Order: sequence, then C-alpha cells, then structure tokens
Amino acid sequence: MQIYESSEDYLEAILIIRNRKGVVHSIDIANEKNFSKASVSIAMKKLRENGYIEMDQDGRIRLLEPGQRIAEQIYERHRVLTELFTRIGVSLETAQEDACKVEHDLSVETFDCLKRLAEQMKQH
Repeated sequence: MQIYESSEDYLEAILIIRNRKGVVHSIDIANEKNFSKASVSIAMKKLRENGYIEMDQDGRIRLLEPGQRIAEQIYERHRVLTELFTRIGVSLETAQEDACKVEHDLSVETFDCLKRLAEQMKQH
C-alpha cells in the first residue's frame, strides 16, 4: 500500500515523541510539528483506519507493527542523512531540514550507499 510523505512524517513524530516522553497524545504531535489539532486529528484517523496506529480511551497513541516499521525506517534515514550532511560541512539546522526533504524520496539502493559512506566517514 502507498503511504504518503505526510503519513511518514506523523509516524516518525510519534516514534520520536514516544522515545522522549514515553507516551504520545495528539496534542504532543501538534506541538512537535506545529500543526493544528484539527489537522493532527484527521491524520490520526487515517493512520488508525490504515492499521498504522491505535488509540486508547485516554487518547494515548501507539504505533502498530506496520507503523513502527515505517517510523523506524524514516527516522533512521533522517539520522543518517543529517549526520552525513553535517560531516560534509552543512550546518545542523540546514542538515536537519534537508534530511526531512530527502528522507522520503531516496531509493533503498541510494540510501544504503549513503549509509555505507556515512559509516566510512565515521571511521576516518
């Protein structure tokens, strides 16, 4: 199934917030991404309907296995690309912004090559 960039961004945000706070609510995502509560609510409904997340009665959001897998993949891409960009001299802020733009569109092959390059750069 096709997953859109915005959905990947939401899943990644859920993972990051959960790692930082332990628990995720829609308001946390709205604050993290600077989105309206209404936009987040619509996105969470779509993610829930597509089997990526579940929400309990208290509004806590939990990644389901397919959502967890996508979130981890996107977050890994973000971290590797940010590191690679900063290693070649890009400022951290710009590197993070550019990583967000690129992380969704790279092929697996290209990302794997960039990941190997980043590892080689660490060793030198």
